[in-house]
Amino acid sequence: MLFDNPTLFNLLLVQALAAALILLLLTGWRPSPATRWAQGFAVAQALGWLLIEASASLPELARGLHSLAMLAFSASLSLLWWVLRLWLTPRPGRWLMLAAPVLLSLGYAIHFHDSVPFRLAWSQGWLGLQCLMLTLSLALPRPAAELHPALARAPLEAQPASQNLRWRALLLAAVLPIGLICLGRAGLASAGLIDAGSLAGLHGASAANSLLGLAVHWSLTAALLGLVLAWRGEVEAELARLAQSDPLTGLVDARAFASRSVDLISMARRHQEPLALVLLDLDHLKSINLCHGQEAGDRALALFGSCIQSQMRLGDLAGRIGPEEFAVLMARCDAQGPEALDGRLRTALAQRAPAELGFELDYSGGWAKLRHGDRDIEDLKRRAETALYEAKRGGRARLEAEPGVAD
Repeated sequence: MLFDNPTLFNLLLVQALAAALILLLLTGWRPSPATRWAQGFAVAQALGWLLIEASASLPELARGLHSLAMLAFSASLSLLWWVLRLWLTPRPGRWLMLAAPVLLSLGYAIHFHDSVPFRLAWSQGWLGLQCLMLTLSLALPRPAAELHPALARAPLEAQPASQNLRWRALLLAAVLPIGLICLGRAGLASAGLIDAGSLAGLHGASAANSLLGLAVHWSLTAALLGLVLAWRGEVEAELARLAQSDPLTGLVDARAFASRSVDLISMARRHQEPLALVLLDLDHLKSINLCHGQEAGDRALALFGSCIQSQMRLGDLAGRIGPEEFAVLMARCDAQGPEALDGRLRTALAQRAPAELGFELDYSGGWAKLRHGDRDIEDLKRRAETALYEAKRGGRARLEAEPGVAD
C-alpha cells in the first residue's frame, strides 16, 4: 500500500491539535499538577507538528521553525516524564530529561545546514533516548506495598493512578515504537546506510517517513487514551479519599478510622508488636466558640488536626472521631511513644496557635495499649477514654495513661 506522506502528516497535525483540545476540555483548566503536565505534553506535541507544517510553507524560515519543532517534541517527552514522576514515584533520568530539549534543539540548529546526516542522527537519537527513558519509567511502577492496605484492595478502577496497569500499558505502547523507530532512523543516518536527505524532509516519498507517520498516529491515540485513563483514576482515588476524610481537618473520619484500625491491630498481633491508641480532646472548644465565634472554633480544630498530622510518625493512623475528639493509633509504640507525641504536639500548638489563631490552644489526652484480650478498636478506646476522663478531671491540658499501663 502506498501512502501520500504530505497528507499523512497533515492529518497528523489535525490529530495532535484534536488530542490537545480533547485533553484540555476533559481535564479542565484547574487540574492536578500531574494532569497539568499531561496537558503540556499534548500542547507541545501539537505545537511541534504545527511548526513542521509551517516550515513547509516558509522554507526561508526552515532552520528556525524546525529547531523550534525539535524543541517542542523533546519538551513534550520531558513533560510526559514529569507526569510519570508525579503519578508514580520519582523516576530515573531527571537531569537527562531537563537537558535533552536544550541540547537537542541547539545541536539541530547549529548543524542545520552543515550536515544533514548528523542533524538527523542527533535529533532522532535524543528523541529515541527520551522514549527509552519513558519506557523504563513505565516499567518501574510504584510498589503496592507503599499503599495503605485498604487502597491496595480497592477495585482496579478505583485504585490510585500508580496502581492501574491499563494506562501504563497504553503509554508504553505509545512511546516504545516511537523510540525504536527514532533510534533506527538515527542509526541508519549516522552509518550512511540510507539517504539522510529523504529522511530529513518528512513529506518526502520515503517508506521510513510513512512508517514514522503511522507510528506517531498510533502513539498520539494511545497516549491520549492512557492519559485520560490515568486522570480518571486520579480523580476517582481523590474522591474515594475525600469520602473517608473529615472536610475540616483532612484527617480520616470515625468510620474510616475504625476500618483502617483493623489492619494495624491485625499486623501488631501477627508480629507481636506493641500498639497504642491515643485520644485527644480539644480543651474549652465551647468557650472558644462563644468568645471568638464559630469560625474561630473551626480554625482551631483545623489547626489542631494539622498539628497532629505533622507530628505523628510515618505509619501511624490519625483521625477525627468526634466533634472535638481526635485519635492516633500508634504502631510499634512502647510506653514512651504517646509521651513523645504529646510533647511534640504541645510544642507545635504553643508555636502556631497564638500566631495563626490569636489565642492559645491546649488539649487533654488519654492513651491505652493493645492487650491480649482486646477484640477490636472499641476495647482499646474504652480504656483510653477512661484515661482521657482522668486527664480532664485532673485539670485538663495533660496526658494520662490507662490504669495499669505498666502491667
